[in-house]
Amino acid sequence: MVADEMDNKELVNYCIDSIKKLGADKASCSLEITEKKELNVESGEITLMRTTFNTDINITIIKNRKKGSTIINKRDKESINFAIEEAIHMAEASQIDEAYDISEYQPRNIFNKGPKSANNETMYTRLKEFVDYVNKAYPKINLEQTIVDYKNIKSFYQNTNGVDFQINKGYYSAAFMFLAKEKEFTSSFNYTRFSSLNLTEPFYKYGSINTLLRQCSEQLKPKKIEEKFDGQIIITPDCLHEFLHFIIADISGPKMISKNSIYKNMINKSIANPKLTLKSKPLSKNFADGYFITNDGYEAKNCTIIKNGVLQTYLLDKYASNKLDLDRTNNSGGNYIVEPGIKSHKELIKEIKKGVLLARFSGGNPANNGDFSGVAKNSYYIENGEIQYPITETMVSGNLKEMFENLYEISSDQINNGSNLLPWIAFDGLTIS
Repeated sequence: MVADEMDNKELVNYCIDSIKKLGADKASCSLEITEKKELNVESGEITLMRTTFNTDINITIIKNRKKGSTIINKRDKESINFAIEEAIHMAEASQIDEAYDISEYQPRNIFNKGPKSANNETMYTRLKEFVDYVNKAYPKINLEQTIVDYKNIKSFYQNTNGVDFQINKGYYSAAFMFLAKEKEFTSSFNYTRFSSLNLTEPFYKYGSINTLLRQCSEQLKPKKIEEKFDGQIIITPDCLHEFLHFIIADISGPKMISKNSIYKNMINKSIANPKLTLKSKPLSKNFADGYFITNDGYEAKNCTIIKNGVLQTYLLDKYASNKLDLDRTNNSGGNYIVEPGIKSHKELIKEIKKGVLLARFSGGNPANNGDFSGVAKNSYYIENGEIQYPITETMVSGNLKEMFENLYEISSDQINNGSNLLPWIAFDGLTIS
């Protein structure tokens, strides 16, 4: 141990005690220690195996209704003392804001989830198995990069209101980026990821990895859609998260505080087709990388954001809640579940007269009124209930608010990637060009 370096609990206690002695009104300190074991594949070859360590100490101080924050990665007393003084100086130089606050007292708790250590042999075996599988099943696929890792995270959080939380968490995750090549033809690249508490299955059985590899192999010779039209789109689970994020951003603190949200004053009002129910469940056993503590220092709870098309809650932390004089949300979003419908996604495709299966979307954030546009990537043209061909240079545009009002079907089948559990969703009235 380095001289003057403390153990984890002692470090956070020391930080809070030191802040109190310097006269801060309120403060919080969090310590997160991450050990990561990582295996990499580049261009189809296993090229790297390494272990990394990271330490983050986050200090926030409120003094005279002013706030200062800093993050450091050193854990000796001298560095912590300097960081505390820096946070106090930042607070003294900042603007007064009555909304600054910390979480109230909650009973002390310790949370545990996942394996305490990595199984290095299983990580390597599963990765090699995956490379061999792709080479055999999808010889046109080039694995540009694959990263498999195990993270062991120890977190400690305290504040001057007596909140004291500790988290011990371990899980595996993998990220894949790939494209197809054959002679002079090259597909658009695609990517996906999953997380899991164990590696009991081959990688290609997690999430939608196998489907995306197959689709990528089919997308070497995409075509342009012949004409512009207003039609239907089915958004795949991998792509749906991006559109849900548009809604989440609009009901979160920054948009609500700026009064630019298209969903302001919409609590307990319909914002989507009644078939849509959206939940945020960080405590769900379905997910490997959920969380126990919110970003503003509260014990997290599951919540329903949209129920039968009706907006149930905004996503507001303590600061935004105080600023807007609205209820604080009991989690920080993420770990989304969309309740399933009654028809399979294949049945949804058969009902499309003219439209697009949207598997990846490349576009900017919607305008303040909800208008959006972007390029359909790794996607397909559908006509008379049949997938016709992969598409290229195709734009999809519409209005976010109208789009979810025009949602008309949700699939019965869902994809779980360890972070979200999502179906295919069919929308009407989008412009495809």
